[in-house]
Amino acid sequence: MDMQFGPKEETLRTEVRSFLQSTLKDRPDGESRSDEEFEFAKGFNAELGKRGWIAPAWPKEYGGLGASIYEQMVFNEEFGYYNAPDTGTRGFGVGMIGPTLIIHGNEEQKKRYLPRITSGEDIWCQGYSEPGAGSDLASLQTRAVRDGDEYVINGQKIWTSGGHRANQMFCLVRTDPDAPKHRGISFLLIDDIKNQQGLQLRPLINMANRHHFNEVFFEDVRVPAQNLIGEENRGWYVGMTLLDFERSGIGTTAAQKHTLENLTERLRGSSDDVRKKYRTKLADLAVANGVGRYLGYRIGYIQASGRVPNYEASVVKIYQSELGQKIYNFGISMLGLAGQYRPEQENAPLGGMMSEQYMLAVPSTIYSGSNEIQRNVIATRGLGLPRG
Repeated sequence: MDMQFGPKEETLRTEVRSFLQSTLKDRPDGESRSDEEFEFAKGFNAELGKRGWIAPAWPKEYGGLGASIYEQMVFNEEFGYYNAPDTGTRGFGVGMIGPTLIIHGNEEQKKRYLPRITSGEDIWCQGYSEPGAGSDLASLQTRAVRDGDEYVINGQKIWTSGGHRANQMFCLVRTDPDAPKHRGISFLLIDDIKNQQGLQLRPLINMANRHHFNEVFFEDVRVPAQNLIGEENRGWYVGMTLLDFERSGIGTTAAQKHTLENLTERLRGSSDDVRKKYRTKLADLAVANGVGRYLGYRIGYIQASGRVPNYEASVVKIYQSELGQKIYNFGISMLGLAGQYRPEQENAPLGGMMSEQYMLAVPSTIYSGSNEIQRNVIATRGLGLPRG
């Protein structure tokens, strides 16, 4: 089996890498935690948009390059390795709602929304989870009632990543309360959420003391019926297509590779006893991360073959999230007491990112569908086992 990209992809990799090294050398520290960092990310995405690099694999009429899936994988790897900043445009826009619109949207919806993703103009967030509907997402109760040419939404969403900086939201709502729970759900787009009457966002501070999550309240929020994606009451199936795309990236593995390289360089400068204590475990993690890379390549192969990854994407989600926790936990231990320093603390080793990334890695096995749910998907859809 040939695990190498071809000359075309590797030439592209050199170009992308050179661009990132040049563009990111003066970036603010951190990951879009401050307004300054967020503005830098917006400018960065605008530069990508000019090059057609926000969604290279999309058709040219939507602002892409018509690139192959393998060329897209090169972008994902390099962006992940260099921790390319994002506003939500690439993560939610390109990685989630964009592919969903390409599959389920009508032509008017594609022409309206896709170019605004690839230009970096629209910043998307996701309205899925609710206080009583997380991993069991089909239990959602946010209600949308058809009123002429509009839907009227009432209810609450929670854990809305980046909602305080987004201007657009895609949302699952219940349009038929009497249907079985996986039915009676519809997929709606909500425009200009900052100025949407009846829509209120409140911050949720995570355990890393960062404002990334939000809770969202809907009180008689009116959305045009033309913002319905797919069929009314069939939104569950639209939403599940979206999650398959969310779980198919290899950028996480590339980012973890960079972390392991930083730890390796740090270990080289350590004393003999420290090197002896940690080098074998570090090697094990490097091998494990290589396995994760090739699991990601498998997803790319499935997509390049014209198929949509399903249980295979669940395998990647489990593997990457659990490996990330092991890597950052190991990093904190290897750095000793100083491994607990935060990014804002002076003299924090490796910029304080070990403690930061570990705290961010802890919920990764829960969000986007808990790993217990992913194992059920693998069992039923992959192995053909009966539902328990």
